[in-house]
Amino acid sequence: MSGAGTVAVVTGANRGIGLEVVRRLAGRGGTVILGSRDLRRGEEAARGLDGVEPRELDVADAGSVQALADRVRAEHGGVDVLVNNAGIHYDTWQDAAHADLEVVAEAMQVNLLGAWRMVVAFEDLLRPGARVVNVSSGAGSFGETAGGGGVPAYSVSKAALDMLTVKLAADLRPRGVLVNAVCPGWVATDMGGAGGRPVADGAASVLYAVDLPADGPTGTFTRDGRPIPW
Repeated sequence: MSGAGTVAVVTGANRGIGLEVVRRLAGRGGTVILGSRDLRRGEEAARGLDGVEPRELDVADAGSVQALADRVRAEHGGVDVLVNNAGIHYDTWQDAAHADLEVVAEAMQVNLLGAWRMVVAFEDLLRPGARVVNVSSGAGSFGETAGGGGVPAYSVSKAALDMLTVKLAADLRPRGVLVNAVCPGWVATDMGGAGGRPVADGAASVLYAVDLPADGPTGTFTRDGRPIPW
């Protein structure tokens, strides 16, 4: 879903996968709200992109989320696409048995509750048939990580995001709003580090869920448009 007249909101969008999603959506027309904790960095990222509106957004701050929702309501009236991309703490330096629980709490605040805050604040702005895409990870998949350790804060927060996806999909189904989780794969970003696949490939996984038809699936978890285990 994109094109003239549509409004999309992308969180954590001043770099990496989020920025590439913004670029791709902006290229189709319509308006794209580029959410960034640091407004200056958001403005720099948006430079030269037609139809992109950089906005300050900290998904860990309920006031910041509500302020953006109020502004979008006043300026645009509704939203067709919401991409919950903001994420932190790929915590390779710790394990679950010795985890710094402050790091875990921060990961939950952004990776899980940040997406949840966005949907709660924007729920009445989601137009019938809108798309909500939660950017998750195979690191949060029980099927892909069974028996493995590592990145505990990130993994647990993303597993919880997957369950949130299922719950929201059921709640918003009557309005035709599709809610899906996607794993972009290991992508060469500031968080993912060198060696991953191109950012454009990760963004394509997100856009698959944005572009689902009106009768498409909801409450799914995919990578490159194919289901992966929860």
